[in-house]
Amino acid sequence: MESLEQIKARIEAAIPEAKIELMPNPGPANQPSLLIDNEHARDIARFLRVEPALRLDFCSNVTGIDWLDRVVKKTVKVKTVVDGQEKELDQTTEEKTPGYLEAVYHLYSMTHKHGPVIIRLRTADRGDGARLPSLTPVWRSAEFQEREIFDLYGIRFDGHPDLRRILMWDEFQDHPMRKDYCEPDDYEWEPTPHDDVAEKAKQHYPLRPQLDGAEKITGQEETLKH
Repeated sequence: MESLEQIKARIEAAIPEAKIELMPNPGPANQPSLLIDNEHARDIARFLRVEPALRLDFCSNVTGIDWLDRVVKKTVKVKTVVDGQEKELDQTTEEKTPGYLEAVYHLYSMTHKHGPVIIRLRTADRGDGARLPSLTPVWRSAEFQEREIFDLYGIRFDGHPDLRRILMWDEFQDHPMRKDYCEPDDYEWEPTPHDDVAEKAKQHYPLRPQLDGAEKITGQEETLKH
């Protein structure tokens, strides 16, 4: 299979207006990826699928990533005069990077038996209106997985044929895979309550005195009489 740099060059030759960035991966897997711009994402996806040398006709996996706002510290050398002498001193600055969400696609070729090629799409921010173009029209296998990302991360995929929750129930609020998600202790809409959920919910109901065995039996007898 061609290198990611060669694939990037192929895309840029076919779609000159596309913006593509090679993203290194410092992790043990060492799988770099291509960050592609949202405006041309579907055109790039179609090219990757039909280009004879690539034929990336199978999307095996789509996953979401939540990147929180973060502060990056940078240290640079600055020349300054100290006691009449010019010296180089370290100066640390802080740069705030706003958060965003990503959808990451792993692509393979069933025709050529090669892959994966990893592409990623990035939202403008982490707001409730975060949107990305759906790639389901290019790879049908992305349909349920984009729905899962919508459900758990809150990314709305424009052009998806059936975008609705797939794991959480319709009345559920928020998106559980967000890094700043806070689990509620009152599962009002929990369709299948479990012991630990019921225990958390107790604090939302009026306290009732615990009845001993005799009182319970007496209460049941009184109920039967009526």
